[in-house]
Amino acid sequence: MKKLNLPYLARKKIRGRVRYFYRTTWIEAGKRRERFIEISADPDTPEFTDEYWAIRSGRSPKLERKPSQTSWRVLIAEFRGSPTYKKLSDGTKKPYNRWMERILEKNADIDVRDMTRAQIRAVHQKWSDKPREADHFIQVTRRLLNFAKKQLDWDIENPAEGIELYGKQKEWEPWPEWMIAKLVDAPETVRTAAELILGTGQRPSAAITMRRDQFRGESMMVTDDKSDDQWEVYCPAPLRDYLDRIKPTGAYVLSRNLTQPMGYDSIEKAFRAWRSGLGPNAKPYVLHGLRKLAIVRLAEAGCTDAQIQAITGQTPEIIAYYRKRASRAVLSKQAFKLVEQNKNRK
Repeated sequence: MKKLNLPYLARKKIRGRVRYFYRTTWIEAGKRRERFIEISADPDTPEFTDEYWAIRSGRSPKLERKPSQTSWRVLIAEFRGSPTYKKLSDGTKKPYNRWMERILEKNADIDVRDMTRAQIRAVHQKWSDKPREADHFIQVTRRLLNFAKKQLDWDIENPAEGIELYGKQKEWEPWPEWMIAKLVDAPETVRTAAELILGTGQRPSAAITMRRDQFRGESMMVTDDKSDDQWEVYCPAPLRDYLDRIKPTGAYVLSRNLTQPMGYDSIEKAFRAWRSGLGPNAKPYVLHGLRKLAIVRLAEAGCTDAQIQAITGQTPEIIAYYRKRASRAVLSKQAFKLVEQNKNRK
């Protein structure tokens, strides 16, 4: 028998017989994993070399891995069939089912052990304009991972533990006009983020990651970052003018480099630093308040609920809430103008 000296080739004696394996390694859930793939051909034949190189080049059917037994699909199926789930009230099951379906939609076959704390925080932040829904995500994820660890005996950690919930909150406060005026002297990233949120009416996370090619003259493509739905709306002149004045630095309006957008966390950190310099009166206001100010301004301009929803994608309930915040003086003036116009027509 010729001596074999090939990289990653392992020789094992099993039940008195020498067998050869190709050893492959990878990192999974932060841990080094390895797998031994047997080469079945006789080592003294050309078929052995062919099989070895087929495995090493990734062409061998032996490389096809079985579906993960610790995937989200498996975990959710086990949880739904458990007494733990069946004991939940119908009211509690509703948000559980809603979030489990969202998880399955994009992560069904992903290994649960690959979930990181940063990823969980990102989803929680993404839904922060609906704090109750965002907190449901943390609660459901936390319970699923605890179920996997304690009931299914999976060797996993629970990165959702310890993440602070938003809790019961009031609706976000629309920014006052004095704070909008201060944006002139804000850092460019903060000013640009504010202009995008206010001009598009989108959630901060969606507005901040807009690409330049989403702006097409008087129109722009906006995206609901929860449903991935897209629609075309009118781009207001102030936003168009502002975007024309700032220097492009990449494919995104707020670019980290040529191909990637800046992250929400870095923008939010810069915003908080700027806000702290405005004094205690600025403390109640957050980036989400700009989206609410957009609703108020649209209402004051005389837009219907349907028009506001077409622009911002907000629910009728949210629009109704912030419509009440619109200036009574402005709305009453518009109302009396309509009365005068009707009189003049007679």
